[in-house]
Amino acid sequence: MAATAEATMRAFEYVRATGVREAVAAVTADPAAAFLAGGTTQVDLMRDGVLGPDLLVDISDLPLRGITGDTRGDGLLRVGALTTMEELAADATVRQRLPAVREALLAGASPQLRNMATIGGNLLQRTRCRYFRDVSCACNKRQPGSGCGAIEGFHRMHAILGTSQHCIATHASDLAVALTALDAVVQVRGSAGDRAIPLTEFYLVPGSTPEVENVLAHGELITAVDVPLPPVGTVSAYLKVRDRASYEFALASAAVALTVTGGEIRAARLALGGVATVPWRARAAEEVLLGTAATEAAFRAAADAAVAQAAPRAGNAFKVELARRTVVRALSSVAGKRL
Repeated sequence: MAATAEATMRAFEYVRATGVREAVAAVTADPAAAFLAGGTTQVDLMRDGVLGPDLLVDISDLPLRGITGDTRGDGLLRVGALTTMEELAADATVRQRLPAVREALLAGASPQLRNMATIGGNLLQRTRCRYFRDVSCACNKRQPGSGCGAIEGFHRMHAILGTSQHCIATHASDLAVALTALDAVVQVRGSAGDRAIPLTEFYLVPGSTPEVENVLAHGELITAVDVPLPPVGTVSAYLKVRDRASYEFALASAAVALTVTGGEIRAARLALGGVATVPWRARAAEEVLLGTAATEAAFRAAADAAVAQAAPRAGNAFKVELARRTVVRALSSVAGKRL
């Protein structure tokens, strides 16, 4: 099926793919092509003139939907890339073993969007930075070399971790923060074959090339996400702090998972959202927690370690303390305490 669409957007060609190999080949062959799934972000960016693909390859009919439990004996939950956010949030295994994932999904979007947005698309969503989304503003992520309007402009919502002189935009996904904390792995199909990419290695901090946001080559397609099921006894949670409760983007968030035995922390996972240019795995904070008692003092020490590399600007300096408090609150909740 092929057609041409033209409204307020520029004209583009539309093709509905019938197979994964066909979809990958079509996008790989055209530097101005892009995949289309749920479209909850892509279509908005096209309307705003931020994106202007010449070809959209619709992958919504591909067999990349569904959730497979631990049938392979490898302790993984495999989530097809076209599975919707709502389907994943409703899954029984996610409810029982991965509460941080469920909480991130429910906090991330309204029911209407969760029923449209796909897991693969969620991981690839673009920043909500107003300078990126307004084509009249300077943005190195949208137009390399044009400058970063946020650095000297309004940057209250922007990042304090992983920034550079070229970009301080935050990553928007709640789900990606939870999956980063849980060591999820992205399965990818490209013209050269399949590869598995740990989510902790998938995103790229801006550095001098903020327009390059992840390690995907052009034409590579996310086919699934593998989420390791934590050991029995592990408790996880996702805490999101925002200006309003009605599906606002995070000012700060934390995904945490703790295994506590006899009052001692035997395993710890922590990732931050809303404060970094990528989903931020706080490994230094995890090291602080290991082997310690699950106390307020330990949680505060971990929170300090989590933001030790922060580089705030005048308008978002409050995020340093906010991130600390978010980490302490999240850790306290999974440790069964309200400190």
